[in-house]
Amino acid sequence: MKLYDFPMAPSPRRVNVFLAEKGIEIEKVEVDLRQAEQMSEAFKLINPHCTVPVLELDDGTYISSIDAINRYLEEIYPEPPLFGTNAKERALINDWCHYINVNGFMAVAEALRNSASRMKDRAITGPHNFAQIPELAARGRERVGYFFEDLNAQLAKTKYVAGDAYSVADVGAMVVVDFATGMAKIELPESLTNLKRWYMEVSARPSASA
Repeated sequence: MKLYDFPMAPSPRRVNVFLAEKGIEIEKVEVDLRQAEQMSEAFKLINPHCTVPVLELDDGTYISSIDAINRYLEEIYPEPPLFGTNAKERALINDWCHYINVNGFMAVAEALRNSASRMKDRAITGPHNFAQIPELAARGRERVGYFFEDLNAQLAKTKYVAGDAYSVADVGAMVVVDFATGMAKIELPESLTNLKRWYMEVSARPSASA
């Protein structure tokens, strides 16, 4: 297997942290997003959606969505389990993964891509150009605020996002918080003490630096 990667970007990082938690080492091929290598004709043969990460299997199959990549890795490397150990745990973790993607990751992307000058006409990832809409940037920042509040409320009840065990939901949520506070410059409110407790703990794991 090999992973088409750009370590500085939040999407590939979600797979890299997952790999680190599993202790999996695979070949990595850097796709330099700063030079728009993902838009090249050569890379479009690998992923016509022009995004990273992409996992290439030994038989030449390409998997290009984060959840699908992580699920495949979980199937072939089941230990330690990051998608739960029974049907209920898997359902709850999948539920949170969906919420994190829609209301966390996409909200930060909405805020950043509709405001950053370097992303002019690139408000949405992929092969097509879309103009920035400033109102969407403002809405994205508001959505991130609600996302932080929702995570804080959940973490008042559980040690980790989806329960008492660290899971892929924690990987996704940690990367969203880093994406928001780092690239999008959205502050994590001091009042959200449960979220800050969890964030400090998961950020201290060795995998967080992957």
